[in-house]
Amino acid sequence: MTTTDRAEQVTSSLAGPDQRGGRYEEVRALTEELAAPLSPEDQTVQSMPDVSPTKWHRAHVSWFFETFLLERYLESYKAYDTCFGYLFNSYYEAVGDRYPRPSRGLVSRPGVEDVRRYRGHVDDRMLELLAEDLDEEAAFLFELGLNHEQQHQELLLMDIKHVLSMSPLDPAYLEAPSGQPEASSGEAADWIAHPGGIVAVGTDSAGFFFDNESPRHVVQLAPFELSDRAVTCGEWLEFIDDGGYSRPELWLSDGWAAVKEQGWVAPLYWREEGGDWTLFTLFGRRPVSPAEPVCHVSYYEADAFARWSGARLPTEFEWEAVAGEPAGGSRFLQATSPHPRPQQQPAFYGDVWRWTASAYLPYPGFRPAAGAVGEYNGKFMVNQHVLRGGSCVTPAGHIRRSYRNFFPPAARWPFAGLQLARDL
Repeated sequence: MTTTDRAEQVTSSLAGPDQRGGRYEEVRALTEELAAPLSPEDQTVQSMPDVSPTKWHRAHVSWFFETFLLERYLESYKAYDTCFGYLFNSYYEAVGDRYPRPSRGLVSRPGVEDVRRYRGHVDDRMLELLAEDLDEEAAFLFELGLNHEQQHQELLLMDIKHVLSMSPLDPAYLEAPSGQPEASSGEAADWIAHPGGIVAVGTDSAGFFFDNESPRHVVQLAPFELSDRAVTCGEWLEFIDDGGYSRPELWLSDGWAAVKEQGWVAPLYWREEGGDWTLFTLFGRRPVSPAEPVCHVSYYEADAFARWSGARLPTEFEWEAVAGEPAGGSRFLQATSPHPRPQQQPAFYGDVWRWTASAYLPYPGFRPAAGAVGEYNGKFMVNQHVLRGGSCVTPAGHIRRSYRNFFPPAARWPFAGLQLARDL
């Protein structure tokens, strides 16, 4: 499918001009709501090369709309600040040079207030543009921009959690919700059998999807079964107690090297205190809850746990064959409660992303789009693993059955857990 064909297909399912402005304002407002609890100092810090400052996320998504829509389609539009393209371009080489990613936290100016004004300027001009009729390509880029900002809403929370975790004071991003935490049902995971065979995966939906979700194609699956929920913290504590982090026979070679080099003894943000485990959350530090899905584990840890448990990680196609579309009870982003909660079985979506055994590779017949937007996904299809299902910091309505997230196998700061599979 060509870029033009794709734009025409997606445009046919998008809201018209009278709905676009409202959808745009809704997405943009959520970004500001998520940033609101943070001070200017909070929004400037970069705690590791993979993390970006909050103010950078807020500016970058504005730069995306400015660069790919306003400068192309709004007559006489001029860039708000010609320096911003260098500072806030992420990885679009076709657009121009970029400031080095690992050094984003060294840029104190423009400040948070400058970024607020920039966002307001882009918003005003975008609403002008959205009041007009958009051609197919512009409408597609608009939808891409909304989904792009939703991805950065999740990244904003991932990144600020890592930033705040660096403080010895364990500061809270939000005050914890009132009321009692959800109790565990105590139920063991059930297993859902699948007969295997030839199944269709990927999408050719008339609605929006990222290019890496297509083309739709068929794969051959052997019979298998999939656990009906994510692995819990209580189950992970058993793995720790059984010496899971000190048994090299459970680990891939690269994973064992990461354990030794980085001193992993538990998931990221966990800490042992007086014989009990606590974890840092966006509500501050608190005791580990055995009923919650385990979160912030790498692919290497997920694979080692699966091996220890006598199971394995599912392929992304096995997960897709069983999961169905997201149900109404799935736990996605709620701005007041960005933390995994005990799952109601069956649960294939929300709370934590699920690592799969699948390397992030192009589907048969995949071709990146022409131009800079073709850099969105395709050039990252190496040295990454696929995650499925969304998490408690994934915006509701953003996820779908064919959605493919991806991270390097050692990454631990995503809200990632695992769901198990077994051969039949």
